[in-house]
Amino acid sequence: MSLDKEHGTPAQPGLLTPLPVVLRWLILLGLSVAISGRLFLAHIPGALLLGPMVAAILVATNGARLSVHRYPYIFAHSLIGCIIARSIDLGTLSTVADDWPVFLSIVLAIIAASSLLGYFMAKAEILPGTTAIWGTSAGAASAMVLMAEAHGGDARLVAFMQYLRVAFVATGASLVAAFVFNIEGGAAHPVVWFPETDWLDLSLTLAAALAAAMIGARFRIPAGTMLLPLVATTVLHVMGYITLQLPEWLLALGYGVIGWRIGLSFTRRILRHAASALPQIVGSILVLMAFSGGLAFLLWSLHGIDPLTAYLATSPGGLDSIAIIAATTPVDMSFIMALQTMRLIVIILIGPTISDFVARRVAKD
Repeated sequence: MSLDKEHGTPAQPGLLTPLPVVLRWLILLGLSVAISGRLFLAHIPGALLLGPMVAAILVATNGARLSVHRYPYIFAHSLIGCIIARSIDLGTLSTVADDWPVFLSIVLAIIAASSLLGYFMAKAEILPGTTAIWGTSAGAASAMVLMAEAHGGDARLVAFMQYLRVAFVATGASLVAAFVFNIEGGAAHPVVWFPETDWLDLSLTLAAALAAAMIGARFRIPAGTMLLPLVATTVLHVMGYITLQLPEWLLALGYGVIGWRIGLSFTRRILRHAASALPQIVGSILVLMAFSGGLAFLLWSLHGIDPLTAYLATSPGGLDSIAIIAATTPVDMSFIMALQTMRLIVIILIGPTISDFVARRVAKD
């Protein structure tokens, strides 16, 4: 008998419950491809993860009773680590080293603002403490979801908050570039799903990532299945031992697994809770975007960074979408990616401490 994950009671049957398991998986796969395709064509950030997640929510709340095995999920974790590692190279590290006081000040200010927003949401009992902190954390959305899951947060609500912010930030950055700075968007980068691949480099990348992920899983290191592959592949990549090969078809598989894992754990109750908290979540996103805009103004006025570069560099999250916007506009790409990457690394390092502190503080109040 299937049990409701939140209450330990028998789960209510739904429209899909009587169907064979294979047919339920096929329905989930078909919906995932269809929804991802529509989101992708609409240029929605994170479409390859959002599509499977939305599809999984639809089938889960209609009695599908499916679950993702832990090994494919560990594999997907390791890919997220590789994706982050790919954005770190000697040029990025050099830019950070040259301007580290400015970068660190901006990064800590954004983290402090997002943590304060998370604290207020937890204090008002809109969301639990750890969930509020990871949901408002200005890091890569997929990484924040995995970190939340490893540190006691509700991955479902964190995913809802993170990808809603990604959509707001990406839309806001595009509008600012187009209407404030009068920058015409460049041609959209075509996605090559099956590029020419160096299979040796791909094999080495996956071997290093999976070995590190299995160590993280074996010793139950919090978020170790993502963090250890991130460290291992970054070191090998920066030192020139491997070239990170991450073809789009492989990333689509990894994102799909993560989306399914999150979406299949949704219930109608958690959806109602997310909907009830929507106004406060949107408000926190807008406040964080406004705060980041103020930091961009300081970078422009005090350090002479051109305004659009400063705005994109301080935008809170959505690293991939910000990179795409930056690539089609006349900005300092290395500065933007260095600041975005530094913020991601710092929040991964200190996020657990902040989350635990806020949870304890809220419990005492």
